[in-house]
Amino acid sequence: MAEETIFSKIIRKEIPANIVYQDELVTAFRDISPQAPTHILIIPNKIIPTVNDVTSEDEVTLGRLFTVAAKLAEQEGIAQDGYRLIVNCNKHGGQEVYHLHMHLVGGEPLGKMLAK
Repeated sequence: MAEETIFSKIIRKEIPANIVYQDELVTAFRDISPQAPTHILIIPNKIIPTVNDVTSEDEVTLGRLFTVAAKLAEQEGIAQDGYRLIVNCNKHGGQEVYHLHMHLVGGEPLGKMLAK
């Protein structure tokens, strides 16, 4: 079994978080260090450490990440102007918590995706 993470504790409501959506497959909550006016993390309730650990059994859950992202973008009023969905994988990808998660970021022009 995958190791417990801070996100596991948020899912179970053992530590406080500003949860904006939760169902049987995913949980979404506001990032504690937002990088834009809207910055929400959407996570599977099942611990999947990285994208490299995704299996075909996870397809419905990962699809739910996207449908919830679209729903939240609409609720946040950023769907029309646009937003960014980010999934980091491992150290070089910038992953800090090893529980797969999608960042929903928007509410202002975000600029280029990579600075090079």
